[in-house]
Amino acid sequence: MGSDPLETPVRFIKGIGPKRAAVLAEHGVTTARHLLYYFPYGYLDLSAIDSMAALKTHAGTGNLRSAVGSVRSIELLGRPPRQRLVIRLEDPTGQVHLVFFEGINFLKKAFQEGETLAVSGRVTKFKNQVQIVHPMIDRLAPGPEDEATGPGEPRGGEGFLHTGGIVPKYGSTRELRDVRLHVRGLRKIMREVIDTYLRYVPEVLTPALLQAHGFDGIRDALSDIHFPASYERLEQARRRLKFEELFLMQLTLAIRKNLLKNGLPGIAFKIESRLARALVDGLPFTLTRAQVGVINEIAADMREPRPMNRLLQGDVGSGKTLVAVAAALIAVDSGYQALFMAPTEILAEQHYGTLSGYCAPLGVKIRLLTAATGGKERASLLKELAAGGPGIVIGTHALIQEDVLFGRAGLVIIDEQHRFGVSQRLSLRRKGIQNDESGAPVGVLQPDLLVMTATPIPRTLSMTLYGDLDVSVIGELPPGRKGIRTSIRFEKERPAVYQFLRDQLGEGRQVYIVYPLVEESEKLDLKAATESFELLRREVFPEISTGLVHGRMPAEERDAVMASFKRGETRVLVSTTVIEVGIDVPNASVMVVEHAERFGLSQMHQLRGRVGRGADQSYTILMAPDWMRGKISAASGAFAGDLAPDDALLSVRRLVIMSETNDGFKIAENDLKIRGPGEFFGTRQSGVPGLRIADLLTDGELLELARVEAERIAAADPQLRRSEHQRLREVIGREFRELLPLTQSG
Repeated sequence: MGSDPLETPVRFIKGIGPKRAAVLAEHGVTTARHLLYYFPYGYLDLSAIDSMAALKTHAGTGNLRSAVGSVRSIELLGRPPRQRLVIRLEDPTGQVHLVFFEGINFLKKAFQEGETLAVSGRVTKFKNQVQIVHPMIDRLAPGPEDEATGPGEPRGGEGFLHTGGIVPKYGSTRELRDVRLHVRGLRKIMREVIDTYLRYVPEVLTPALLQAHGFDGIRDALSDIHFPASYERLEQARRRLKFEELFLMQLTLAIRKNLLKNGLPGIAFKIESRLARALVDGLPFTLTRAQVGVINEIAADMREPRPMNRLLQGDVGSGKTLVAVAAALIAVDSGYQALFMAPTEILAEQHYGTLSGYCAPLGVKIRLLTAATGGKERASLLKELAAGGPGIVIGTHALIQEDVLFGRAGLVIIDEQHRFGVSQRLSLRRKGIQNDESGAPVGVLQPDLLVMTATPIPRTLSMTLYGDLDVSVIGELPPGRKGIRTSIRFEKERPAVYQFLRDQLGEGRQVYIVYPLVEESEKLDLKAATESFELLRREVFPEISTGLVHGRMPAEERDAVMASFKRGETRVLVSTTVIEVGIDVPNASVMVVEHAERFGLSQMHQLRGRVGRGADQSYTILMAPDWMRGKISAASGAFAGDLAPDDALLSVRRLVIMSETNDGFKIAENDLKIRGPGEFFGTRQSGVPGLRIADLLTDGELLELARVEAERIAAADPQLRRSEHQRLREVIGREFRELLPLTQSG
């Protein structure tokens, strides 16, 4: 079992055993430490003890009530299958019947007349008799022990556990309940764990931190989070544990940021780049001030002999890709490779086309590496990459496969970073192997890192996901662009919508019509999009060139349709969400989003960014079913009023928010409120740390405090070598090993 009692496997804890341990392991609980941090999801307030007479006044109210009395009789009434066990419990003021329909043979033997029980439950009446069906029970006077827990969970003479006071509720699943680890069973085991193992929990926060912010000690906090004596103690415990969780995360990111900036060798690029200057001079438009400012920030980082770690945020259409190309050309001009990773093959292909258009006139070689690159082409490309060429490589996850080596990796650009994991970011950076003229490795230089996202990130999530990165924001759109007008229309209005599209097409504009495509119903969605395309082509716009694209089409066919749309030959493009990012057609002024209620906020915002890219007024029309009309009208103002999730259908809220703002950050904040951080980014894909108790939506103030304190400690003791920081070093090494192996920090 090792020297640390907290690492005791759960199978050795009283009341668990091998069978229960196996089920707990499936839920990530394998040690005593894990159980201590398996926090309740809620609490029952059973602190008030009623007399039996007082219970009558609560019959039928649905309120949970508690009482204490002596067992006067135990009877089996009725016949199977309607048999029931009735225990008559009395105090000097009256009596209550405890009624059980399940486990009655076990329970009949578990209790005895004369013993004292505390009970809690919802009070009802049957034939004018006050009763509680299947109550929670604590045995207050000594009685028969019951290691095999039964439905009523009687407990042997150990005081209040399931009744009285503030009682914890633990999350349970069907698998846990199958081995009797239901709420009451878990409660009993948690009491055992607290009593046995709490004494071994070390304090990781320094005395100065505890004193400065009035935090409880860790043992008091853990005891009070599981079995609080009062709500005041519970809140103090929650505040302490939330802070520690956020602080450890922020400290890890602060140390990582310090390490990447100062502890690893980087590349000092020549930023006076002939290629970058030629790119900018050859553009048919002028860069925005925001783009110029961000390019200067990136260039200043690239000049330093340390790895750049920068996040580039910019709303859809703000020109992030052009900024990334300028950075890539700086790397190429200094004799290094620029690696550009996209989350999907479609987006990688679109970037390949876009960058080829920018770089071909400059004589810069660009190659594409995806899962579709096979055979001799892949072998030839891998050999070329290992030798240090070509200048720019665009690809998907294929770039981080073990057999893909880069001889002169200088800059890593990751697009739509939230779709990648932190480990994937690290894998790509580790490709920075430098070879000598014979091809032998001579050392590792960390390439510069630029991650980009068009999904605006609320501050709390940014601090959590990207606390190790410097942040640049392109906060303006190119000049001359008008705000996109977004409206909600219903099926009954479809003829009017089609007439509006004809008017726009008559003025020379182009139109997107987008259909949902989700994995669960992909075949049906593709069929709907294809059938609608045929209807639009034959009956709605027979005189207009109409094209169809979706992800299942052969790449050559899809590229041909999209190229035709970009040239203006195809006027109406029917599509699934393959056009969510990447495509840029300034003449496209209208987007119709079919079945808009099925789209998420961020996805709709990304789609909307495909229009509004030219000087003409652009429009997004969100098509919704007729039944939503009244609900959307009632929810008008939901963005300003911040409707609670249960006040309106979530799909209604999303549509109303989309119609009321174009601000990507406000949309992202609402999306985060609706979906939570796990769904917002996809926890496993993004590396969003799993939070046991803190909430990024409501604990922003504690998160900010944690960040300030973490940065203070990281600046003073970047390797956590001081004696007062040894516990912090141990915990970070155990909990955040993947993010920050402490072997790297010396």
